Amino acid sequence: MVMVSCSLSHKGISSCMLTAVESLFQRSLPSLSPTRQAHAGLLKCGLVPGDARHTSKLLAFYAGHRCVADVEFLSRSVTRPDPFAFSGVISVLVRSHLFSAALSLLPCMLSLRLPPDPFILPAALKACAALPSLPIGRQIHALSLVGEVSSDRFVASALVDMYLKCAAVADAYQVFDEMSEKCVVVWSSMIAGCATHGRTEEAFQMLDRMRSSGVEPNLITFNGLIVGLNRCGRPHETLPLLRRMHSEGFELDEVSVSSTLSAASDVEDLTMGCQIHGYVIKTRLETKSSVVSALLDMYGKCGCADEMIRVFDTVTTPDVGSCNALLAGLSRNGRVDDALKAFAEFQAQGIKLNVVSWTSIVACCSQNGKDMDALQLFRRMQSAGVEPNAVTIPCLLPACGNVAALLQGKSAHCFSLRKGILADVYVGSSLVDMYAKCGRITDARVVFDAMPSRNIVSWNAIVGGYAMHGKAKDAIELLLSMKRNRHKPDSVTFVCVLSACSQAGLTEDGERYFYEMQRDYGITASVEHYACMVSLLGRAGRLDEAYELIRKMHVEPDGCVWGALLSACRVHNNVTLAETAAEKLFELEPANAGNYVLLSNIYAAKGMLDEVDRVRDTMKTMGVKKNPGCSWIEIRNKVHMLLAGHKSHSQMSRITEKLEKLSEEMKRLGYLPSTNFVLQDVEEQDKEHILCGHSEKLAVALGLISTPAGTPLRVIKNLRICGDCHAAMKFISKFEGREILVRDTNRYHRFEDGSCSCGDYW
Repeated sequence: MVMVSCSLSHKGISSCMLTAVESLFQRSLPSLSPTRQAHAGLLKCGLVPGDARHTSKLLAFYAGHRCVADVEFLSRSVTRPDPFAFSGVISVLVRSHLFSAALSLLPCMLSLRLPPDPFILPAALKACAALPSLPIGRQIHALSLVGEVSSDRFVASALVDMYLKCAAVADAYQVFDEMSEKCVVVWSSMIAGCATHGRTEEAFQMLDRMRSSGVEPNLITFNGLIVGLNRCGRPHETLPLLRRMHSEGFELDEVSVSSTLSAASDVEDLTMGCQIHGYVIKTRLETKSSVVSALLDMYGKCGCADEMIRVFDTVTTPDVGSCNALLAGLSRNGRVDDALKAFAEFQAQGIKLNVVSWTSIVACCSQNGKDMDALQLFRRMQSAGVEPNAVTIPCLLPACGNVAALLQGKSAHCFSLRKGILADVYVGSSLVDMYAKCGRITDARVVFDAMPSRNIVSWNAIVGGYAMHGKAKDAIELLLSMKRNRHKPDSVTFVCVLSACSQAGLTEDGERYFYEMQRDYGITASVEHYACMVSLLGRAGRLDEAYELIRKMHVEPDGCVWGALLSACRVHNNVTLAETAAEKLFELEPANAGNYVLLSNIYAAKGMLDEVDRVRDTMKTMGVKKNPGCSWIEIRNKVHMLLAGHKSHSQMSRITEKLEKLSEEMKRLGYLPSTNFVLQDVEEQDKEHILCGHSEKLAVALGLISTPAGTPLRVIKNLRICGDCHAAMKFISKFEGREILVRDTNRYHRFEDGSCSCGDYW
């Protein structure tokens, strides 16, 4: 009697539970917690996994909520399998972009002896195409052959699409040719696939075959062709295709328009871009976010920043995609202040900015000389809870290198290591460049050697690093290593090598590589290569040969070339050639104060004071002012910026006091300031005071009073270091017992124990 009572009680509970579960699943979107409770109740009553109907609903529910672990657990526990349950769940997982999870159910399904059917296989093949995973796709193809469903048009179409997206074009052709019935979808897939993989002639032939077979192309067909042409880098063929579509009466949609705008921006065809913009307004497609982003991108790449801003201002509710397009366009056109203002407005409006938004603004500042802003924005990005990615880090690291923010660069290195993005070739290359620019060339080489894969950017980063540090022999050895590893050097590589040879005085090596570059690698010498060669010959005292090389150039010499000759004339006090070079520079760069200062220094060294006055008067007449010197030094994870002649730094009184003490000590030991580096018309004593205010001296003094004795100091300067500062740094390094690294616009100077790594050959 007791047993019967218990049985009836259990049966009653089961009935109530089933009723509750049925009620729960009738809701459009049941919540997770009540469903888990219902699942537990069904398990307790022994109704699942035995009940196929409720098991199917639970599987679909967990798949819809992206609970992959629950789906896999429930699938393995099924005792009475239902093929429709697996079909539905795999489809839900694929729609949720959980492709690996969807494919993981196939072995479970097969182990339950459920045959693959035409409903499951297309979804599984779509997952393979999305990953992409060709090996699993081939296995599914084999299953379709065994199950005799490969001829099903949905399965065959999915196979064609999978093979195309996995770059197995020959296999796609084979499946396609074996199809007895070809619909417009499979024709469109083949046409788009051929175009995407660069087989454009075959794509257009396929379009003709399609029509010959009696199947007319639709808008999807042409859109696939346009997108494919863009992806394979054939934008020139996209624009005529748009005209053809229009002439055949097709109404363009947002895919057609945005893809064609992308092509117009790639070839910088502003006229076509404006015509498409007119069509967009006429057909009211300006409400589509993809079209707005494409318009912004097109105007940005065509250099029409104002028009880009006008387009953005017409958007009533901008989304994050259009915001990102605006930021990228402003950055590309050097409108960094506008970009910063727009970014602040987006935040104020509550627009949910993503990692692309933050990366864009960090890159904008880094690429446009706002390095301190880039570092600050990166910190704000992390505070906002937005995690950087493998694109963000290479955008940040140049800013770290530009202002020698070594500790922040190291933090980015550690972050990359923790997040598993260190193996990315661009992250690694940026780290190499950052360490080299921060004076840590040994660390740069360690990172380079540890890179699992390298491209030409990586090689150029380390070769350029060695050139910056005056290590020409190492740069040349890397060039030879590139040849041994079958990495072809490019134009940038040889600029770095020639620059290194110039810095180290390896004249014969430089000449050899200059001609080898053209003869063996077919690289036409650019103005950068000629500037290196002029510097190379000029430093060696072969000024006439350098001038003759300029006269024989096949391209018009620019300011870099003539500037290299003028600098060489300064070293060797050649007034005649200096005047020739300066005359050209005044024509090319009338507002560049450095050229006037350099010529004035040449006159001063020769005692030609009247000519010094003439240069000074010319500068006054033209309103040309000497660029203010600016130096950066990192102290305890904070970058300090010091400007020549400015007293705004909080510790300026202590800095000045330290410099005065050093000046007295230097004079006592026989050091005399080189006042000829001062262009201003002031008394000799005032000239000495001006020299003490040079930004690199201020930075070094700040480092001396802010760090423990013996700590190396690392300073970055925006101009060339002058002769007086160079001599002073040698003295300070010996007197203070410090290693001092100063990077100017030309190279790194490592001062240690009274000497410089440049060997005074600078």
